[in-house]
Amino acid sequence: MMDTDTIILVLSFIGLVQALFLMLYLFSLKKGNSMAHKFLALIILGLTIRIGKSVLNEYVQLEAWQRNLGISGILLVGPMLLLYGKALLKKRKQAVNRDYFHLIPFLLFALCCSIIPNQFDLISKIIYLLVFVHLAFYTGLSAYLLGKEKAQTTRQITAWYRNLIVGVGLICAFYIGNFLGLIPFYIGGAIFFSLLVYAFSFLLLKRHSFTLEKYQDSKLDASTSKSLMQKIKLLFENEEVYLDPKLTLEKVSNLVGTSSRNISRAINEHDGTNFSDFVNSFRIEKAKTLLISKEYAHEKIVTIAYDSGFGNVTSFNLSFKTMTKHTPSSFRKEFGSITT
Repeated sequence: MMDTDTIILVLSFIGLVQALFLMLYLFSLKKGNSMAHKFLALIILGLTIRIGKSVLNEYVQLEAWQRNLGISGILLVGPMLLLYGKALLKKRKQAVNRDYFHLIPFLLFALCCSIIPNQFDLISKIIYLLVFVHLAFYTGLSAYLLGKEKAQTTRQITAWYRNLIVGVGLICAFYIGNFLGLIPFYIGGAIFFSLLVYAFSFLLLKRHSFTLEKYQDSKLDASTSKSLMQKIKLLFENEEVYLDPKLTLEKVSNLVGTSSRNISRAINEHDGTNFSDFVNSFRIEKAKTLLISKEYAHEKIVTIAYDSGFGNVTSFNLSFKTMTKHTPSSFRKEFGSITT
């Protein structure tokens, strides 16, 4: 039976391997904003270098230059976090010359790792602290950038970048806490990093957060998207177009007077769902009203399904149970007495 140290080592190692696979995937990803993908990959690379040093240092006696090389990864994370934000929020697709100046501290530290003090003396501690001050500075700049640009971007992108800033900030806070003696569990940083990577990978498998740039080439800005969403909701609420069981994205786009892509984007950004689920949400609300109404008190469930816009009772039952946690029959039994 494995002891605690072995379990921690295995979890940390798996997290590092997962991070490397994730990084390679992002470097190879061609869809969307490829520059943003590369900056995100470099964030993961920097964290992997730093966390890898933590894992090795816990179980192997590292040389001073090896410890410095691991610390250098932190000097890569901050600048890449900021540049990733500019690529993501400002839709930049090409780096400019001044962007490369942000890499100077990382390159100098990595190249001079053999001569930089790292012997646990005062100078070494000051250097170590300055590295994290550098990360905190860039994390602050990234947060400022998010606050400045959030009104011009979508809710999904804003939430994703905010969560990334928080994740990096927590890793930074953990190591500062350990440095100050407030957090004794040194290897905990590696465990937290592993959990962060697993979360990234989960989002990747759901094809959500790493496809945030799906609509970045669209000319639909944030304010226009919001206005379009209001038109869509008014169309559904006033004209009840969802009652058409054969309603399609194309039909809605024709009624609103824009492209199907814009309709899909507006719903995705402001409702956080796809077109099919958006339509079904209106149909379910209609069905809930019919199930508890006096006029439909003696109607069969299949009748309510059709009168709510569903093409068949099977899809109605599945959607209703998913969205309300009730079957149509149990919903009617529990809430029907309110109006009957």
